Amino acid sequence: MSTIFQNGVTIHLHRHDLPAGLALGPVIAVDTETMGLDPRRDRLCLVQLSDGSGVTHLVQFIPTSLGGRGFDAPNLSALLTDATTVKLFHFARFDVAALHNALGIDVAPVKCTKIAAKLVRTFTDRHGLKDLCKELLGVEISKQQQTSDWGAAELSPEQQAYAASDVLHLHALWARLEALLKREGRLELAEACFRFLPARGRLDLMGYDEPDIFHH
Repeated sequence: MSTIFQNGVTIHLHRHDLPAGLALGPVIAVDTETMGLDPRRDRLCLVQLSDGSGVTHLVQFIPTSLGGRGFDAPNLSALLTDATTVKLFHFARFDVAALHNALGIDVAPVKCTKIAAKLVRTFTDRHGLKDLCKELLGVEISKQQQTSDWGAAELSPEQQAYAASDVLHLHALWARLEALLKREGRLELAEACFRFLPARGRLDLMGYDEPDIFHH
């Protein structure tokens, strides 16, 4: 494990798995970085986790002869499938598919800030993480490293800081969005969408994203 400090944030970088016995609380923010935007083709490179305290844990996966499939990360997998731990994502549909493809797990229970935003912020089409953080939290986050090479054997401090920023604000963001869902009477509908996400990810991996079976 290596540790860096960036702008008051502590970033722990692990290889291949989390350390045994790591406790992150009942709600953790999770994100992934991959080699591209097709979870069937593009391998998982990094998983980011935060308990909302300003400390983040990054789990880096190095390529194998399997081409990035079938990673063995028992501690991370146990955390992501723990029924007593809520996992917060932004655009969970992609992340749960990538994690299923790489680790063979169904991540649950999950909540997705993008789905929540689309359910209650119908006055705008700006539902990206950067937009939501700015508008709901007054926080500016940089996307400068978004298209960098996440498959590199050594991740730069800038890459690590970018990866950490994607999970640092999800707890606060969810709190704001949950309040809006309750106000608009759509929390129950959101929860139903969240429960379906692992199945939606598996459908995407099977090629049912286009054509979508929910289309006419």
